[in-house]
Amino acid sequence: MPANELVLYQEEFQRLERSLRQLRQDASARAVFLFDKSGQQIAAAGEIDQFDATSLASLTAGNVAATDGLAKLIGEREFSTLHHEGQRDHMHISIVGKRAILLVIFDERSSLGLVRLRVKRSSVEMEKIFEEMLVKGTRTTDGQAPASPFAEITDEDIDALFSE
Repeated sequence: MPANELVLYQEEFQRLERSLRQLRQDASARAVFLFDKSGQQIAAAGEIDQFDATSLASLTAGNVAATDGLAKLIGEREFSTLHHEGQRDHMHISIVGKRAILLVIFDERSSLGLVRLRVKRSSVEMEKIFEEMLVKGTRTTDGQAPASPFAEITDEDIDALFSE
C-alpha cells in the first residue's frame, strides 16, 4: 500500500460523518461534503439530496487542481481555501490535512466569516481522524505492517484460475 493511501474504517467514517453534521449545524450550512482529492465522496451531511454529489465531487476536485496550478504560476505553494459567491448560495472549499477537500454550501442564513471560523475548528478534528486512519492502516493488531492481501496467492492458484 502506498504511504499516502488511506483505509477508511467504519469507526473513522462515523466520526467524520459526526464532524460534518456538527459543522453543518454550527455553520448554519445547507450541506457539507468531504471528498478525496481524486473526486470521490467520502462523507456528507445536510441537504445532500438537493445536489448531484458525483458531479460536485469531480468538479470540486478539478477546481482545487486548477487552483493549485494557478498558485504555482504566481509562486505560491497552494491556495488552501476557495470561496465562490452566488446570488443565493455560496461555496467554501478547503483542503483538510492535505488529503481531502471539504465543501460547505451555505446561503443567507450564514456568513462567510462564520463558515470560515467553523471550518477551521472542524478541520483540526478531521485532520486528527485522518492521521489515526493512516496509523491504523499501516499497522496490524500485533503492531506489524499488514501483509498484502495477495501474499497468499501462488502462481499455481493463478494458473488454475485461467486454465478453464
